[in-house]
Amino acid sequence: MKTRAVRLYGRKDLRLEEFELPQIKENEILAKVVCDSLCMSSYKAASQGSDHKRIPNDCDVNPIIIGHEFAGELIEIGSKWMDKFKAGDKFSIQPAINFEGSPVGVLGAPGYSYKYIGGDATYVVIPNEVMEADCLLPYTGEGFYPASLSEPLSCVIGAIHANYHTNPGSYIHKMEIVDGGKMALLAGVGPMGLAAINYVLHREDRKPALLIVTDIDQTRLDRAAGLYTVAFAESRGIDLRYVNTSKFTNAIDELKAISGGEGYNDIFVFAPVAPVIEQADALLAFDGCLNFFAGPSDPNFKATLNFYNVHYAYTHIVGTSGGNTGDMKEALKLMSAGLDPAGLVTHIGGINAVIAATLHLPEIPGGKKLIYNHIEMELTPITEFAQKGLTNPVYAHLAEICNQYKGLWSIEAEAYLLANAEKL
Repeated sequence: MKTRAVRLYGRKDLRLEEFELPQIKENEILAKVVCDSLCMSSYKAASQGSDHKRIPNDCDVNPIIIGHEFAGELIEIGSKWMDKFKAGDKFSIQPAINFEGSPVGVLGAPGYSYKYIGGDATYVVIPNEVMEADCLLPYTGEGFYPASLSEPLSCVIGAIHANYHTNPGSYIHKMEIVDGGKMALLAGVGPMGLAAINYVLHREDRKPALLIVTDIDQTRLDRAAGLYTVAFAESRGIDLRYVNTSKFTNAIDELKAISGGEGYNDIFVFAPVAPVIEQADALLAFDGCLNFFAGPSDPNFKATLNFYNVHYAYTHIVGTSGGNTGDMKEALKLMSAGLDPAGLVTHIGGINAVIAATLHLPEIPGGKKLIYNHIEMELTPITEFAQKGLTNPVYAHLAEICNQYKGLWSIEAEAYLLANAEKL
Protein backbone atom coordinates (compact mmCIF):
# COMPACT_ATOMS: atom_id res chain seq x y z
CA MET A 1 0.00 0.00 0.00
CA LYS A 2 1.20 3.51 -0.77
CA THR A 3 1.38 6.13 1.94
CA ARG A 4 1.87 9.86 1.80
CA ALA A 5 4.03 11.16 4.63
CA VAL A 6 6.23 13.98 5.84
CA ARG A 7 9.74 12.60 6.28
CA LEU A 8 12.78 14.08 8.03
CA TYR A 9 16.14 13.86 6.22
CA GLY A 10 18.17 16.21 8.42
CA ARG A 11 18.11 19.61 10.06
CA LYS A 12 15.10 21.53 8.77
CA ASP A 13 14.86 19.11 5.86
CA LEU A 14 11.27 17.87 5.80
CA ARG A 15 9.74 16.44 2.61
CA LEU A 16 6.19 15.43 1.78
CA GLU A 17 6.53 12.22 -0.24
CA GLU A 18 4.55 9.25 -1.47
CA PHE A 19 6.13 5.82 -1.18
CA GLU A 20 5.27 2.15 -0.80
CA LEU A 21 4.81 0.59 2.62
CA PRO A 22 6.11 -2.97 3.04
CA GLN A 23 3.63 -5.80 3.50
CA ILE A 24 2.99 -6.21 7.22
CA LYS A 25 4.55 -9.14 9.06
CA GLU A 26 2.57 -11.43 11.34
CA ASN A 27 3.59 -9.31 14.35
CA GLU A 28 2.71 -5.91 12.80
CA ILE A 29 -0.45 -3.89 12.16
CA LEU A 30 -1.42 -1.67 9.23
CA ALA A 31 -3.24 1.51 10.28
CA LYS A 32 -4.85 4.58 8.76
CA VAL A 33 -3.83 7.81 10.47
CA VAL A 34 -6.70 10.29 10.51
CA CYS A 35 -5.18 13.22 12.39
CA ASP A 36 -2.05 14.42 14.12
CA SER A 37 -1.54 17.33 16.51
CA LEU A 38 1.68 19.21 15.88
CA CYS A 39 3.96 19.43 18.90
CA MET A 40 6.81 21.77 19.78
CA SER A 41 8.90 18.63 20.28
CA SER A 42 8.59 17.98 16.54
CA TYR A 43 9.89 21.47 15.88
CA LYS A 44 12.88 20.68 18.10
CA ALA A 45 13.43 17.37 16.32
CA ALA A 46 13.23 18.99 12.89
CA SER A 47 15.62 21.73 13.99
CA GLN A 48 18.19 19.32 15.42
CA GLY A 49 17.96 16.51 12.88
CA SER A 50 20.21 13.58 13.71
CA ASP A 51 21.65 15.48 16.69
CA HIS A 52 18.34 14.76 18.45
CA LYS A 53 18.72 11.79 20.79
CA ARG A 54 15.70 9.95 19.34
CA ILE A 55 16.52 10.47 15.64
CA PRO A 56 18.82 7.96 13.88
CA ASN A 57 22.18 9.14 12.61
CA ASP A 58 21.40 7.83 9.12
CA CYS A 59 18.12 9.70 8.64
CA ASP A 60 19.66 11.34 5.56
CA VAL A 61 19.45 7.99 3.74
CA ASN A 62 16.76 6.33 5.86
CA PRO A 63 14.35 9.19 6.59
CA ILE A 64 11.85 8.94 9.43
CA ILE A 65 8.18 9.95 9.49
CA ILE A 66 7.61 12.88 11.79
CA GLY A 67 4.66 13.45 14.18
CA HIS A 68 3.78 11.65 17.41
CA GLU A 69 0.36 12.92 18.61
CA PHE A 70 -1.83 10.92 16.29
CA ALA A 71 -4.98 8.86 16.09
CA GLY A 72 -6.68 6.73 13.50
CA GLU A 73 -8.16 3.37 12.61
CA LEU A 74 -6.63 -0.11 12.41
CA ILE A 75 -6.86 -1.60 8.90
CA GLU A 76 -5.11 -4.99 8.90
CA ILE A 77 -3.98 -7.04 11.89
CA GLY A 78 -1.04 -9.44 11.84
CA SER A 79 -1.85 -12.92 13.11
CA LYS A 80 0.08 -12.46 16.37
CA TRP A 81 -2.26 -9.66 17.48
CA MET A 82 -5.63 -10.85 16.15
CA ASP A 83 -6.78 -11.91 19.61
CA LYS A 84 -6.27 -8.38 20.97
CA PHE A 85 -7.10 -6.02 18.10
CA LYS A 86 -9.46 -5.99 15.15
CA ALA A 87 -9.83 -4.01 11.95
CA GLY A 88 -11.92 -0.89 12.50
CA ASP A 89 -10.68 -0.25 16.05
CA LYS A 90 -9.84 3.39 16.75
CA PHE A 91 -6.47 3.96 18.36
CA SER A 92 -3.89 6.32 19.73
CA ILE A 93 -0.25 5.53 20.45
CA GLN A 94 1.99 6.25 23.41
CA PRO A 95 5.13 7.28 21.51
CA ALA A 96 7.64 6.91 24.36
CA ILE A 97 7.62 3.13 24.16
CA ASN A 98 11.05 2.69 25.87
CA PHE A 99 11.18 -0.95 24.78
CA GLU A 100 14.31 -3.00 25.46
CA GLY A 101 15.31 -4.83 22.31
CA SER A 102 13.66 -2.37 19.94
CA PRO A 103 15.46 -2.38 16.57
CA VAL A 104 15.66 1.42 16.71
CA GLY A 105 16.97 1.50 20.30
CA VAL A 106 15.35 1.95 23.69
CA LEU A 107 14.76 5.67 23.03
CA GLY A 108 13.09 4.94 19.71
CA ALA A 109 9.69 6.54 19.27
CA PRO A 110 7.10 6.93 16.52
CA GLY A 111 7.51 10.39 15.09
CA TYR A 112 11.27 10.36 15.66
CA SER A 113 12.85 7.02 14.87
CA TYR A 114 10.86 4.93 12.39
CA LYS A 115 10.71 4.70 8.61
CA TYR A 116 7.14 3.43 8.46
CA ILE A 117 5.30 4.92 11.43
CA GLY A 118 4.71 8.53 12.43
CA GLY A 119 1.81 10.89 12.88
CA ASP A 120 2.10 12.88 9.66
CA ALA A 121 1.25 10.06 7.27
CA THR A 122 -1.85 8.65 5.63
CA TYR A 123 -1.05 5.00 6.41
CA VAL A 124 1.58 3.45 8.69
CA VAL A 125 2.91 0.08 9.77
CA ILE A 126 2.82 -0.30 13.55
CA PRO A 127 5.84 -2.38 14.62
CA ASN A 128 5.73 -5.26 17.06
CA GLU A 129 7.44 -3.41 19.91
CA VAL A 130 4.59 -0.89 20.13
CA MET A 131 2.16 -3.68 20.97
CA GLU A 132 4.67 -5.55 23.14
CA ALA A 133 5.10 -2.41 25.25
CA ASP A 134 1.31 -1.99 25.49
CA CYS A 135 1.56 1.35 23.70
CA LEU A 136 -1.13 0.76 21.06
CA LEU A 137 -4.09 2.14 22.98
CA PRO A 138 -7.77 1.76 22.08
CA TYR A 139 -10.05 4.80 21.95
CA THR A 140 -13.78 4.27 22.30
CA GLY A 141 -15.00 7.86 22.31
CA GLU A 142 -16.43 9.90 19.47
CA GLY A 143 -14.36 11.32 16.64
CA PHE A 144 -10.59 11.19 16.34
CA TYR A 145 -9.06 14.48 17.51
CA PRO A 146 -9.62 13.75 21.24
CA ALA A 147 -7.50 10.61 20.88
CA SER A 148 -4.82 12.60 19.08
CA LEU A 149 -4.77 15.14 21.91
CA SER A 150 -4.62 12.44 24.57
CA GLU A 151 -0.83 12.43 24.18
CA PRO A 152 -0.32 16.08 25.19
CA LEU A 153 -2.92 15.64 27.97
CA SER A 154 -0.97 12.62 29.21
CA CYS A 155 2.10 14.86 29.51
CA VAL A 156 0.42 17.16 32.01
CA ILE A 157 -1.16 14.19 33.80
CA GLY A 158 2.32 12.72 34.18
CA ALA A 159 3.69 16.03 35.43
CA ILE A 160 1.00 16.35 38.08
CA HIS A 161 1.50 12.76 39.20
CA ALA A 162 5.28 13.33 39.35
CA ASN A 163 5.18 16.13 41.91
CA TYR A 164 6.06 14.99 45.41
CA HIS A 165 6.17 16.09 49.02
CA THR A 166 7.89 14.93 52.18
CA ASN A 167 7.63 14.87 55.95
CA PRO A 168 10.67 16.33 57.72
CA GLY A 169 12.71 13.49 59.14
CA SER A 170 11.34 10.97 56.69
CA TYR A 171 12.91 9.83 53.43
CA ILE A 172 9.57 8.78 51.97
CA HIS A 173 8.33 10.86 49.07
CA LYS A 174 4.57 11.29 48.91
CA MET A 175 3.88 11.44 45.19
CA GLU A 176 1.27 13.82 43.75
CA ILE A 177 0.11 17.37 44.34
CA VAL A 178 -1.22 18.37 47.75
CA ASP A 179 -4.92 17.59 47.92
CA GLY A 180 -6.68 20.79 48.98
CA GLY A 181 -3.44 22.71 48.61
CA LYS A 182 -2.38 25.77 46.66
CA MET A 183 -1.28 25.36 43.06
CA ALA A 184 0.13 27.79 40.49
CA LEU A 185 0.52 27.36 36.73
CA LEU A 186 3.02 29.97 35.55
CA ALA A 187 2.93 31.03 31.88
CA GLY A 188 -0.03 28.72 31.98
CA VAL A 189 -2.36 29.60 29.10
CA GLY A 190 -0.48 28.06 26.20
CA PRO A 191 -1.67 24.68 24.83
CA MET A 192 -0.13 22.59 27.59
CA GLY A 193 -1.20 25.00 30.31
CA LEU A 194 -4.78 24.82 29.01
CA ALA A 195 -4.56 21.03 29.09
CA ALA A 196 -3.41 21.23 32.71
CA ILE A 197 -6.28 23.54 33.70
CA ASN A 198 -8.78 21.24 31.98
CA TYR A 199 -7.40 18.19 33.77
CA VAL A 200 -7.23 19.80 37.20
CA LEU A 201 -10.82 21.04 36.96
CA HIS A 202 -12.22 17.67 35.83
CA ARG A 203 -10.21 15.40 38.09
CA GLU A 204 -12.21 13.48 40.68
CA ASP A 205 -9.65 12.07 43.10
CA ARG A 206 -7.39 15.00 43.99
CA LYS A 207 -7.49 18.73 43.41
CA PRO A 208 -6.17 21.99 44.84
CA ALA A 209 -8.28 24.42 46.84
CA LEU A 210 -6.58 27.40 45.15
CA LEU A 211 -5.41 27.44 41.52
CA ILE A 212 -3.56 30.47 40.15
CA VAL A 213 -2.94 30.71 36.39
CA THR A 214 -0.55 33.43 35.24
CA ASP A 215 0.54 34.95 31.95
CA ILE A 216 1.49 38.35 30.54
CA ASP A 217 -0.88 38.18 27.55
CA GLN A 218 -4.36 39.38 28.54
CA THR A 219 -5.96 38.08 25.34
CA ARG A 220 -4.75 34.56 26.06
CA LEU A 221 -5.81 34.85 29.69
CA ASP A 222 -9.28 35.98 28.64
CA ARG A 223 -9.61 33.06 26.23
CA ALA A 224 -8.58 30.61 28.95
CA ALA A 225 -11.05 32.18 31.39
CA GLY A 226 -13.81 31.80 28.79
CA LEU A 227 -13.00 28.13 28.23
CA TYR A 228 -12.42 27.09 31.84
CA THR A 229 -14.51 29.44 33.90
CA VAL A 230 -14.12 30.58 37.45
CA ALA A 231 -17.74 29.60 38.04
CA PHE A 232 -17.17 26.02 36.88
CA ALA A 233 -14.05 25.78 39.03
CA GLU A 234 -16.06 27.00 42.00
CA SER A 235 -18.61 24.25 41.38
CA ARG A 236 -15.68 21.81 41.62
CA GLY A 237 -14.51 23.31 44.92
CA ILE A 238 -11.56 25.20 43.40
CA ASP A 239 -10.82 28.90 43.79
CA LEU A 240 -9.51 29.64 40.27
CA ARG A 241 -7.85 32.96 39.46
CA TYR A 242 -6.36 34.18 36.19
CA VAL A 243 -3.60 36.71 36.83
CA ASN A 244 -1.78 39.01 34.41
CA THR A 245 1.60 39.43 36.11
CA SER A 246 2.63 42.24 33.73
CA LYS A 247 0.26 44.51 35.65
CA PHE A 248 2.14 44.05 38.93
CA THR A 249 5.04 46.16 40.13
CA ASN A 250 6.25 43.20 42.18
CA ALA A 251 4.67 39.99 40.87
CA ILE A 252 6.23 37.79 43.55
CA ASP A 253 4.81 39.84 46.41
CA GLU A 254 1.38 40.06 44.77
CA LEU A 255 1.17 36.34 43.99
CA LYS A 256 2.39 35.40 47.44
CA ALA A 257 -0.27 37.65 48.94
CA ILE A 258 -2.96 35.77 47.00
CA SER A 259 -1.71 32.58 48.65
CA GLY A 260 -2.19 34.14 52.08
CA GLY A 261 1.52 34.79 52.40
CA GLU A 262 2.43 31.11 52.59
CA GLY A 263 3.38 30.46 48.98
CA TYR A 264 2.28 27.54 46.82
CA ASN A 265 2.57 23.82 47.46
CA ASP A 266 2.78 22.92 43.76
CA ILE A 267 4.03 25.16 40.97
CA PHE A 268 4.28 24.25 37.29
CA VAL A 269 6.35 26.32 34.87
CA PHE A 270 5.17 26.14 31.26
CA ALA A 271 7.76 28.39 29.60
CA PRO A 272 11.54 27.87 29.43
CA VAL A 273 12.22 31.38 30.68
CA ALA A 274 14.73 31.86 33.50
CA PRO A 275 12.87 34.74 35.26
CA VAL A 276 9.68 32.64 35.34
CA ILE A 277 11.55 29.75 36.95
CA GLU A 278 13.12 32.10 39.49
CA GLN A 279 9.68 33.58 40.21
CA ALA A 280 8.34 30.08 40.81
CA ASP A 281 11.22 29.28 43.15
CA ALA A 282 10.47 32.41 45.19
CA LEU A 283 6.79 31.45 45.46
CA LEU A 284 7.27 27.96 46.87
CA ALA A 285 5.75 27.19 50.24
CA PHE A 286 7.46 25.01 52.84
CA ASP A 287 7.97 21.59 51.21
CA GLY A 288 6.84 23.15 47.93
CA CYS A 289 7.50 21.32 44.67
CA LEU A 290 8.43 23.16 41.47
CA ASN A 291 7.80 21.22 38.27
CA PHE A 292 9.78 22.58 35.32
CA PHE A 293 7.52 21.31 32.57
CA ALA A 294 8.81 23.34 29.60
CA GLY A 295 11.71 21.60 27.90
CA PRO A 296 14.34 24.09 26.68
CA SER A 297 16.14 23.75 23.34
CA ASP A 298 19.37 25.14 24.78
CA PRO A 299 21.38 22.39 26.52
CA ASN A 300 23.07 25.08 28.65
CA PHE A 301 19.83 26.69 29.81
CA LYS A 302 20.15 27.80 33.46
CA ALA A 303 18.23 29.66 36.15
CA THR A 304 19.08 30.68 39.72
CA LEU A 305 17.50 28.75 42.59
CA ASN A 306 17.44 29.53 46.30
CA PHE A 307 19.41 26.71 47.91
CA TYR A 308 18.93 28.13 51.40
CA ASN A 309 15.26 27.20 50.96
CA VAL A 310 16.19 23.81 49.55
CA HIS A 311 18.00 23.09 52.79
CA TYR A 312 15.77 24.78 55.38
CA ALA A 313 12.35 24.95 53.74
CA TYR A 314 12.54 21.54 52.04
CA THR A 315 11.72 23.01 48.61
CA HIS A 316 12.47 20.78 45.65
CA ILE A 317 12.30 20.66 41.87
CA VAL A 318 11.31 18.00 39.35
CA GLY A 319 11.22 17.91 35.57
CA THR A 320 8.99 15.72 33.46
CA SER A 321 9.08 14.99 29.75
CA GLY A 322 6.00 13.28 28.40
CA GLY A 323 3.60 10.96 30.14
CA ASN A 324 3.87 7.21 30.52
CA THR A 325 1.42 4.62 29.23
CA GLY A 326 -0.64 4.77 32.41
CA ASP A 327 -0.98 8.54 32.04
CA MET A 328 -2.12 8.16 28.45
CA LYS A 329 -4.64 5.48 29.39
CA GLU A 330 -6.00 7.88 32.01
CA ALA A 331 -6.22 10.60 29.34
CA LEU A 332 -8.06 8.32 26.91
CA LYS A 333 -10.44 7.23 29.64
CA LEU A 334 -11.24 10.86 30.39
CA MET A 335 -11.72 11.59 26.67
CA SER A 336 -13.99 8.57 26.23
CA ALA A 337 -16.01 9.77 29.22
CA GLY A 338 -16.55 13.14 27.57
CA LEU A 339 -13.64 15.41 28.53
CA ASP A 340 -13.26 17.57 25.43
CA PRO A 341 -9.76 18.92 24.67
CA ALA A 342 -11.04 21.21 21.89
CA GLY A 343 -9.96 24.30 23.81
CA LEU A 344 -6.36 23.46 22.96
CA VAL A 345 -6.97 23.62 19.20
CA THR A 346 -6.75 26.94 17.35
CA HIS A 347 -5.69 25.92 13.82
CA ILE A 348 -6.78 23.23 11.36
CA GLY A 349 -4.84 22.08 8.30
CA GLY A 350 -4.16 19.27 5.86
CA ILE A 351 -1.03 17.21 5.32
CA ASN A 352 0.25 19.82 2.85
CA ALA A 353 0.51 22.29 5.76
CA VAL A 354 2.75 20.15 7.98
CA ILE A 355 6.20 21.19 6.78
CA ALA A 356 5.79 24.96 7.01
CA ALA A 357 3.83 24.73 10.26
CA THR A 358 6.37 22.43 11.94
CA LEU A 359 9.39 24.48 10.93
CA HIS A 360 7.76 27.74 12.06
CA LEU A 361 5.77 26.48 15.04
CA PRO A 362 7.20 28.93 17.61
CA GLU A 363 6.23 31.84 15.36
CA ILE A 364 2.60 30.79 14.87
CA PRO A 365 0.38 32.22 17.61
CA GLY A 366 -2.41 30.32 19.29
CA GLY A 367 -2.72 26.79 20.54
CA LYS A 368 -2.55 23.36 18.96
CA LYS A 369 -2.31 22.97 15.19
CA LEU A 370 -4.44 19.95 14.23
CA ILE A 371 -3.63 18.20 10.95
CA TYR A 372 -5.96 15.93 8.98
CA ASN A 373 -3.69 13.76 6.90
CA HIS A 374 -6.07 12.71 4.15
CA ILE A 375 -6.99 16.22 3.06
CA GLU A 376 -5.33 19.23 1.43
CA MET A 377 -5.95 22.40 3.42
CA GLU A 378 -3.72 25.33 4.26
CA LEU A 379 -3.20 25.83 7.99
CA THR A 380 -6.14 28.01 8.99
CA PRO A 381 -7.04 29.60 12.33
CA ILE A 382 -10.57 28.65 13.38
CA THR A 383 -11.20 32.37 13.82
CA GLU A 384 -10.68 32.87 10.06
CA PHE A 385 -13.22 30.27 8.89
CA ALA A 386 -15.94 32.90 8.51
CA GLN A 387 -13.75 35.13 6.32
CA LYS A 388 -12.80 32.20 4.11
CA GLY A 389 -16.45 31.25 4.03
CA LEU A 390 -17.20 34.34 1.96
CA THR A 391 -15.74 32.49 -1.03
CA ASN A 392 -16.00 28.84 0.04
CA PRO A 393 -19.19 27.35 1.53
CA VAL A 394 -17.27 24.58 3.33
CA TYR A 395 -15.49 27.16 5.47
CA ALA A 396 -18.76 29.01 5.97
CA HIS A 397 -20.44 25.90 7.35
CA LEU A 398 -17.39 25.08 9.50
CA ALA A 399 -17.63 28.58 10.96
CA GLU A 400 -21.31 28.02 11.75
CA ILE A 401 -20.56 24.73 13.51
CA CYS A 402 -17.68 26.21 15.51
CA ASN A 403 -19.85 29.17 16.55
CA GLN A 404 -22.28 26.67 18.08
CA TYR A 405 -19.41 25.44 20.28
CA LYS A 406 -18.14 28.81 21.56
CA GLY A 407 -15.75 29.13 18.63
CA LEU A 408 -14.14 25.74 19.31
CA TRP A 409 -13.42 22.71 17.18
CA SER A 410 -15.78 19.80 17.76
CA ILE A 411 -16.70 16.25 16.76
CA GLU A 412 -19.37 17.72 14.49
CA ALA A 413 -16.88 20.04 12.79
CA GLU A 414 -14.42 17.18 12.31
CA ALA A 415 -17.07 14.93 10.74
CA TYR A 416 -18.19 17.71 8.38
CA LEU A 417 -14.62 18.50 7.33
CA LEU A 418 -13.77 14.88 6.61
CA ALA A 419 -16.96 14.46 4.57
CA ASN A 420 -16.49 17.65 2.54
CA ALA A 421 -12.74 18.17 2.36
CA GLU A 422 -12.59 17.64 -1.42
CA LYS A 423 -14.67 20.83 -1.82
CA LEU A 424 -12.09 23.03 -0.09
